[in-house]
Amino acid sequence: MEPQKKSFFRRHRWLLWLAGTVALVLVAVGVVLGIVARRFEPYLRARIVQGLEDRFHSHVELDGFHVAVNNIRRGEWGIWATGTGLRIWPPRAINGRQVLDIGSESGSGLPLIALDEFSFHAPLRWEETKTIHIAEVHLKGLHIHVPPRAAKDQMPAAPPAQSLQPAQSTSSAPAHPKIPPVAIDRIVCENADLTLATNKPGKLPMSFAIPHLTLTQITLTGPMHYIADVLNPKPKGMVHSEGNFGPWVTADPGMSAIAGSYTMDKADLGVFHGIAGLITASGNYTGTLRDLAVTGTATVPDFRLTHFGNPMPLTTGYSAHVDGTDGDTWLNHVNARLGGSQFTTDGQIVRVRLDSGSGVPQSTVQPARDGIAAQQSSLHEARDGHSIDLNVNIAQGRIEDFLKLAGKTPTPILTGTVAAKAHLLIPPGADVVEQRIKLDGAFQLNKARFTSEKIQGKIQQLSLRGQGKPEDLKNSDPTLVRSDMKGSFHMARGSIALPDLDYSVPGADIQLSGSYALDGALNFTGTARMEAKVSQMVGGWKGFLLKPADRFFSKDGAGTLVPITIKGTREAPDFGIDTSRLGWKGTRAENPATKQQPQQ
Repeated sequence: MEPQKKSFFRRHRWLLWLAGTVALVLVAVGVVLGIVARRFEPYLRARIVQGLEDRFHSHVELDGFHVAVNNIRRGEWGIWATGTGLRIWPPRAINGRQVLDIGSESGSGLPLIALDEFSFHAPLRWEETKTIHIAEVHLKGLHIHVPPRAAKDQMPAAPPAQSLQPAQSTSSAPAHPKIPPVAIDRIVCENADLTLATNKPGKLPMSFAIPHLTLTQITLTGPMHYIADVLNPKPKGMVHSEGNFGPWVTADPGMSAIAGSYTMDKADLGVFHGIAGLITASGNYTGTLRDLAVTGTATVPDFRLTHFGNPMPLTTGYSAHVDGTDGDTWLNHVNARLGGSQFTTDGQIVRVRLDSGSGVPQSTVQPARDGIAAQQSSLHEARDGHSIDLNVNIAQGRIEDFLKLAGKTPTPILTGTVAAKAHLLIPPGADVVEQRIKLDGAFQLNKARFTSEKIQGKIQQLSLRGQGKPEDLKNSDPTLVRSDMKGSFHMARGSIALPDLDYSVPGADIQLSGSYALDGALNFTGTARMEAKVSQMVGGWKGFLLKPADRFFSKDGAGTLVPITIKGTREAPDFGIDTSRLGWKGTRAENPATKQQPQQ
């Protein structure tokens, strides 16, 4: 009988001893590294706090910090550090000079920077003569709250720049070998927000949610490159931005330089009551966090007034100055095109703080997260609105573009060339925009033609009879008659007052005073001046019978002077004679100084 064959491990028992020894060594190494990490952890924590206090010249707090040693990063042994609850408070006075107003309502009680979590990986070994490279620092929940600047009378004179020394650390670090300089290749941040407080009474601070932020080319003394996605509050949409930020100004972070480009795709204008459309914009900006110069273009292919609903293409090119602390915008120059009409504007868009009962539904602050963000949101419970104050200049536009925008039918009632200058004011409020608009100016309309055959036919009759050519009515083309119109206007509460409207066609000139409501209602009184006499306007044997009446209607150099009224609607106007102004001596001419002004 053959002897039983021994197993492999019984024949090579030494392998089991070797494997066991290696396992014990690995466990021992892990234990040793864990002990080293625990002993190194307080020192590294103190070094981080000290470095931040020196850089920001302020008090720094760190709730939690943990260090582990492992090889889970690309198979390399290294130090994994994680921290929670980091807070960097506003800088202390430097040589007696405090630039920030940290005692104000919007600046007190909040850290300058609050960070929920951070983590990074560093090599396990380094040389004191070489820089330590950290490939990436990951941040989560970064909250930056920049206090407003102090009033000038609260700031002592600035000391010489060379006398501003870094603050002494309030932390005591254990005695360890010196750590060489550290270089960070990239910082990746999720769920950040930036709040810039203002020192203007009654104004709300500006807050921006930044879902994604990446920083590269990181340095303490120069600018850093950034790529960011910023949630624009009004109109609500995501803005993608790239550029350079820094260097960080320790005494006043709001004065830190920033420059870059931006794009915004299909943000909804519906947050502004009364208008609608999707806006796409791009451009560049430069300046500081508090003070920006912005240039760019914007396109709204479906711009419309919600009360009327006719979409019109709107494009703009603009240059503006923006106050980053409260969102106030000064438009230096805007070139705009609505349909086929070019016009320019300049003025300002001011962000206004409103009471909670004002009816404005949109707050400037994004939904707050727990902790510091919740504290920040408590500062901005009031609601905001915008006061728009613009000067508008239309050198040569098309009246049909503007009438289509403010009409309920796709076909405008009138075509022609329009020139106008106006002052536009839209105060904040919950009412639709056409009820809030206040517009004052003057216009001139040339070569106008009504698109309604019925109305244009009446204009033809007016022109030919006014010239004393009633016999041409059957053979002439009414579409060839062109009108001119000019006057001043005042718009408020959805109604346009026209106190001195002058409407003319060949053979007739009509002077009117009254109002035109945006819903189409007409209410005008005035005087029609004809070149021809009454008998010439009628013609034929009827005209011969009316010759005795000529002297009653011929006044002030006109062949015929007739008091008229225009009532009805824009689509169906009702022309009539104002009999109350007819007397036995003929038409009583109106004295413009005694005209009854339409209700404003």
